Amino acid sequence: MDYISTRGSAPTLDFRAATLAGLASDGGLYVPAAWPRLGTDDIRALAGLDYVETAVRIMAPFVAGVLSEDELRALCRAAYGRFSHDAVTPLVQLDHRHWLLELFHGPTLAFKDVALQLLGQLFETFLAGGDRDITIVGATSGDTGSAAIEAVAGREHIRIFMLHPEGRVSDVQRRQMTTVLAPNVHNIAIDGSFDDAQAMVKRLFGDEEARNRVTLSAVNSINWARLMAQIVYYFYAGVRLGAPDREIAFSVPTGNFGDVFAGYVAAQMGLPVAKLVVATNVNDILHRALTRGDYSAGHVTPTATPSMDIQVSSNFERLLFDLSGRDGGAIRRMMAEFDASRAMSIPEDMLAGARRLFSSARIDGDEMALALRWAQERGGQLIDPHSAVGLAAARALEIDADVPVVTLATAHPAKFPDAVERASGVRPPLPARLGNLFDREERYEKLPGDYDAVKAYILAEAARG
Repeated sequence: MDYISTRGSAPTLDFRAATLAGLASDGGLYVPAAWPRLGTDDIRALAGLDYVETAVRIMAPFVAGVLSEDELRALCRAAYGRFSHDAVTPLVQLDHRHWLLELFHGPTLAFKDVALQLLGQLFETFLAGGDRDITIVGATSGDTGSAAIEAVAGREHIRIFMLHPEGRVSDVQRRQMTTVLAPNVHNIAIDGSFDDAQAMVKRLFGDEEARNRVTLSAVNSINWARLMAQIVYYFYAGVRLGAPDREIAFSVPTGNFGDVFAGYVAAQMGLPVAKLVVATNVNDILHRALTRGDYSAGHVTPTATPSMDIQVSSNFERLLFDLSGRDGGAIRRMMAEFDASRAMSIPEDMLAGARRLFSSARIDGDEMALALRWAQERGGQLIDPHSAVGLAAARALEIDADVPVVTLATAHPAKFPDAVERASGVRPPLPARLGNLFDREERYEKLPGDYDAVKAYILAEAARG
């Protein structure tokens, strides 16, 4: 499988090189040169398979030429053997048509573990036996950081620098990052928003001086391997609810568009997806883009769903690339317009293409709290605020009554105990596997929201080895 950039001018890479690179050299994002397709018999054959075997069947086309199925299977077993539930991503029924897909049974209690546990295995495999070191730089709105750090802490040939917006992640999210004291882990709290942090990371990848001094790689969902791993759970859930002989709708709480784009890929591969619901909080750039074609960044409003407090959705570029007929030049011009003005209009023909599969909903704090209480009182499930945003959007979806609707439950409620308690009256306890999280020593650097300061810190620490 070859990988090409959404902006059309970066070299074509194989899966190994695209994984290690993360971001393309022209500033674009890597995508497969063509979407693989599964026939109905192939999808039907997934019924009854465990999660690892499902993952091998779904991901094998994407790693072709780099990893054999046996090699991929071994990596998946290592990645998913650390999950606390044998189903890895179990389905839970709420009522006659609504389901939760629980994605939080990994070591850091968030859906990011599903992809990042595998990405850590891939990095180690691709770097083993060589003299090449990589410097991972990422930005997190809460969950990516802890999941990425958990995946690579202590691994040879890897350093990781994770930026988070100071004071804008939950205490649990912060401590899951800052209490990991492995020498290859560096946490940075910046004075600014997640969008500021993400912009610094993307600028660093385009900085020739930085790229000449360290080999940069990415763990954010700009890295294709992360999205590839997330495609699997759409198929895993879909076949358990009747695919390929029945359509399924999915509601996805999202800020950066990566998780819901994985659902788009599943649909391109042949999964019968009736609708993908893009569920946003009041930071609603994606909702405005899909309903009005207005992709313009405003100011980030802090909410009880901090992982979605985002105004620039990096993975949206991948969808625009497909909707443009894979015209890299057109995407390069559109993204240059956005970078210059922080706004762009999506052409009507591209918007019409998106609406055939996607719908969207903007969920405010009150609507989130009502959905959280409904899940607890009527469905018997205590969920986190992000999952509640997805559930509120799912319950508002107008779709045929015989189509099951799956809401992606992206985090364990214990990651956001204050918000859950305010909405439900119940304070979720930390699972025993997190142990004495609040008694552990923290270590992180506080830096101003200034690119030069962050760059200088990263290059200086990387030089120390």
